[in-house]
Amino acid sequence: MFLGWIIVLIVDECVALSLAELASRYPTSAGPYYWSFQLAPANVRTVLSFITGWTWLIGNWTITLSVNFGFASLIAATVALYHPDFVITAWQLLLLFYAICLITFVVCAYGNKLLPMVDTLCAAFTAIAIFITLVCLATKADVGRHSVADTLGYYDSTISGWGGFSFFIGMLPAAYTFSAVGMISTMAEEVHDPAVKLPKALALCVPVGGLAGLFFIIPICATMPALADILTAPVGQALPYIYGVVMGSPAGGLGLTILVLLITFFCSVSITVAASRCTWAFARDNAIPLSSIWSKVDERHGTPIYALALTTAVQMLLALINLGSSSAFVAFISVGVISLAVSYAIPIAISMWHRRLEVDNARWTMGSSIGWPVNAVAVLWIAFECVLFSMPQVLPVTEVSMNYAIVVFAGFMALSAVWYAVYAHRVYKGPPESDGLAADHVAGH
Repeated sequence: MFLGWIIVLIVDECVALSLAELASRYPTSAGPYYWSFQLAPANVRTVLSFITGWTWLIGNWTITLSVNFGFASLIAATVALYHPDFVITAWQLLLLFYAICLITFVVCAYGNKLLPMVDTLCAAFTAIAIFITLVCLATKADVGRHSVADTLGYYDSTISGWGGFSFFIGMLPAAYTFSAVGMISTMAEEVHDPAVKLPKALALCVPVGGLAGLFFIIPICATMPALADILTAPVGQALPYIYGVVMGSPAGGLGLTILVLLITFFCSVSITVAASRCTWAFARDNAIPLSSIWSKVDERHGTPIYALALTTAVQMLLALINLGSSSAFVAFISVGVISLAVSYAIPIAISMWHRRLEVDNARWTMGSSIGWPVNAVAVLWIAFECVLFSMPQVLPVTEVSMNYAIVVFAGFMALSAVWYAVYAHRVYKGPPESDGLAADHVAGH
C-alpha cells in the first residue's frame, strides 16, 4: 500500500501534467474528445473524437457507479460492526445503492449554487478526518504495532497466487484513487479563466491528494490485523473491519467509519456532478441518442438536469447486473479506470505524434524538455494500467474470480461503434469549433 502509493503518485502526476497542458490549450467541458478532435489529422479527427468521447463517457458513468456502489457496501459493512453475522443480500444492497443515487441526484440537481461551498467544507473536513484517524489508530493499536520495515515495505506474495507480481496487484487501489483526475476538465465552463485555473487544479490534485493519503495509509499499515483476517471482512470492505479491530470496539470502529462515510458522500456528489457535465457536453455535440433532451439546461438551478438524470438512470440500470453476477459487476469498476485512462492516452499520444506543437504554445505548459519524458511516462503507465485492471486478482482463475473488464469494455465500444455506423456518423461532426478558445488563447499571450 505504501510503496505502491508512492509509485502511482509519480506516474499519475505525469498523466495529470500531460492533461493540464491540454486543458490549458483547449479549456472546455468536452475535455479529451475535444482535444482529440483539435489535434488529430482532418481525415480521422471526427472518428477519433467520437471514439475518445464514448470511451470517456463510459469511464465517467462506470467510475461514478463504482463510487456510489462502494458507498453502499461501506454502509452495509458498517452495520456488520455491531452485527458480525449480518449478511446483506444482493437486493438489499441494490436498494441501498438506489437510495444513495437518488439522494445524490437531488443534491446535484437543486444544490448547484451551494456546491463550491460544499467542496471547500469537504477539503477542510477531509484534513480533519485524516488527522483524527491518524491519532486514534496510532494511540489505540489494539492488535499491536508493526515494525517500520513491515509498515512501509512488507507485502504477502502467497495469498493471491501471483507470487512477486502481487506487488503490482496491490497498486490497484492507488491507481483507482487517481483514475478520475481528468474529470476536472468537465468544469471548464463553470470556472473563471479556465486556461490557467484548470491546469493548476489538475497539476495539484495528485500531489495534494497523495500527501494527504500518506497520513491515512501509514497508520493503517502500522496497526492493521493479519491480511488473512482482513480478507474475510463483511461485504468485501476492509476499512470498517480494520477500524473495529484496531480500535478494540464496534463504537470506536463506527466513529472512524462515519468520517469515511461522510467523505465518500462528498466524493459521490462531486463525481456525479462531473459525470453529468461530461454527459451534457457529449449530448450537446449530438454524439448520444436523444441528444436534444440530454443537452437541455435547467436555467432556474443552472444544472444540466436531464444529463444528470441520464447519468443516474444508467448507474441504476447497470447495478441490476449485481443481482445476477457479482463478478461481472465488479468488472465495471475496472472498466471505469480503463475507459478513463484510454480517453486520456488518445489525445496525449496524438499531441506527441504532432511533436507537442499545440501544447508548447499553451498558457500553462511544461515546455519540450520536461514535457516529452512526462508524456512518455504517462502513455506507458496507462498501457500498463489497462493490463493490470484487466487481470484477475487471484490465481488460479475461476468463473467467480475471473476479471471480465476487458469483455465489458469491448462490449461498450462495440455498441458505440454500431451507433456511429447506424446514425451518429450523420449528425456527429465533432465538437463545435470554438473561436472563443482561440481568442482567449491569443489574449492570454
